[in-house]
Amino acid sequence: MFGYYLDLALRSLKRNKVLTALMVLAIGLGIGASMTTLTVMRLLSDDPLPGRSDRLFYPQVDPKPAEPHELPGQLTYIDAMNLWQARRADRQAIMVGSTVKMKVAQAGAKPMGLHTLATTADFFSMFGVSFIHGGPWTPADDVGKARVAVLSRSAYERMFQGNDGIGQSIRLGSWDFRVVGVTEDWRPTPHFYDLDRESYGQGDDVFIPFLTSRDLAELGITGYSLDCYGTTTDDLHLENQPCLWLKFWVELDSPAKISAYRQFLDNYSRAQQAAGRFTYVGAPRTALPDVMQWLDQNGVVPADVRLKAWIAFGFLLVCLMNTTGLLLAKFLQRGAEISVRRALGASRRQVFFQCLVEAAMVGLAGGVFGLMLAWAGLWGIRQTPADYADLAHLDVSMFATTFVLSIMVSLVAGLLPAWRACHIAPAIQLKTL
Repeated sequence: MFGYYLDLALRSLKRNKVLTALMVLAIGLGIGASMTTLTVMRLLSDDPLPGRSDRLFYPQVDPKPAEPHELPGQLTYIDAMNLWQARRADRQAIMVGSTVKMKVAQAGAKPMGLHTLATTADFFSMFGVSFIHGGPWTPADDVGKARVAVLSRSAYERMFQGNDGIGQSIRLGSWDFRVVGVTEDWRPTPHFYDLDRESYGQGDDVFIPFLTSRDLAELGITGYSLDCYGTTTDDLHLENQPCLWLKFWVELDSPAKISAYRQFLDNYSRAQQAAGRFTYVGAPRTALPDVMQWLDQNGVVPADVRLKAWIAFGFLLVCLMNTTGLLLAKFLQRGAEISVRRALGASRRQVFFQCLVEAAMVGLAGGVFGLMLAWAGLWGIRQTPADYADLAHLDVSMFATTFVLSIMVSLVAGLLPAWRACHIAPAIQLKTL
């Protein structure tokens, strides 16, 4: 029976090509606009580490004497080192990023500016960074301030150009570092662990031990953001300065550990108050957001993207209403045909279903047109200077969503016209024949 309804729908759509084209155009425009913005919204607000993000937390501790409007997004060196050395989490990593000139340690090699992340050994296992050659440095390398480095695949290929670079040296400033591992290019979107950079920009190219970077402070790795709340005496050596500049992430794999770590942060803050280092009075100023809470807290998704998404879905609603009107006009024009079917024994339910099949076919055609518009829209976004522009692609799930949404919209648009069509009085229509 369904095949019969499909045949009737195709015949009907071919009879009124202009009306059919208008309906396909209306649905296609709405689907194209909404799927373009929905794809961008999904890109910007998606979980950057599925399966891990609910175990990763960003400890916040406020050392400032003044009453804050919000907790600071970074830690001082003293606080970061105290939390790291306490080892209260399953894994923990201090990190600070910068752009540093590097080159292969050979005469005549040209330096290149690369994103460099100074961090600790747990970083790679905590965030699930996979290796293609070698491996990460060890906790002993952290403490021993070893001059070792891990490169991303793209940085490794640029620097060694197909040669084996494991165990070879690269020069960072005037110091040589031994390459111990190469990772896959790691670019979580958004760049949640260091939001002071472009949230959707390129990933890090070079990773070195954090304490090594401090031992060689003249390298200038002081982060993309430096927030000093008191008088500073040395902008190069920040270890004892009242400055917030370090990121710190921890991994906690159970609710009990999360609760215990929150209590640990409060106790730490009280201890710093008692020691006179935190001079404010009152309850501890601490927080422990997870990855998604941290992204929401920092408003990573631009407000204009959200606004465009609402506008696009509003436009889709207008297109749905227009399609409803066109389907209503089309079905009512076929009153005589529907009446003959009813007189020959077709039930209202069968007529209703036949009309919905026709509406679904309009939606399917509209989905194809909308898909082409969405591809064009995403291509246009990729030509813009936005940091997320090169990520704007329609994946398999969004491809399927396009057709599901298109058919659903057409079915919703066809409900009222189909209901009106199946309630046409056959006797009145047959008298006019």
